[in-house]
Amino acid sequence: MGVEGCTKCIKYMLFFFNFIFWLAGGVILGVALWLRHDPKTSNLLELELDGAHAPSTFYISVHILIAVGAVMMVVGFLGCYGAIQESQCLLGTFFACLVILFACEVAAGIWGFMHKDTVSKEMINFYDSVYEKAMAQSLTENDKKTAAASVLKVFHETLDCCGKGQGTSFFTQFTDKLGLTDICPSAVTTVDCHKRINDLFTDKIYQIGIAALVVAVIMIFEMIFSMVLCCGIRNSPVY
Repeated sequence: MGVEGCTKCIKYMLFFFNFIFWLAGGVILGVALWLRHDPKTSNLLELELDGAHAPSTFYISVHILIAVGAVMMVVGFLGCYGAIQESQCLLGTFFACLVILFACEVAAGIWGFMHKDTVSKEMINFYDSVYEKAMAQSLTENDKKTAAASVLKVFHETLDCCGKGQGTSFFTQFTDKLGLTDICPSAVTTVDCHKRINDLFTDKIYQIGIAALVVAVIMIFEMIFSMVLCCGIRNSPVY
């Protein structure tokens, strides 16, 4: 016989929230793996030109998410087991892990908010350097198959865009038609790549932010319930 009354209700509520927390960890792990292997981001972030790589800030964030998702699943299981067994030791350990995770999430959220445009800006700068090099080599050296042109073609085919802005978009398509370059995607498009890059990484950041907010709310409830249950177990005459 274990805890009774309201404490017993809290015990099962904690188990339920822990199960949701465990599922959330699995979802975050799955989303992070999808972001890591999404064809659009993978094609762009694995590009290299003359020893210069595409910025890795986005991948660093995704790898952190993978670790967080895995840890959440372990901690969620620990909380479920501690609640069912009514173990003060396990519940105390679970609470300490939650506090650490919550602090890390808040710190990551603040850092992410302050640097939310960093990934897009770094990728745009990389794109601009590749674009300028590819255009210069294609127009001055009469060589449409340079390394820079190949990298730029991947950008354009992946994002279905062409050029740094409306002006360069029309100019690049014009030089393609004249046979001077072979850079724009096969399908005609007037969308510039700066806009596509911003849209791509902004959408990803919002997805991460929504997932983090949901998890934070669940963690707050779990910390409250785990402490209430731990106190209930300590004050129970059975123990």
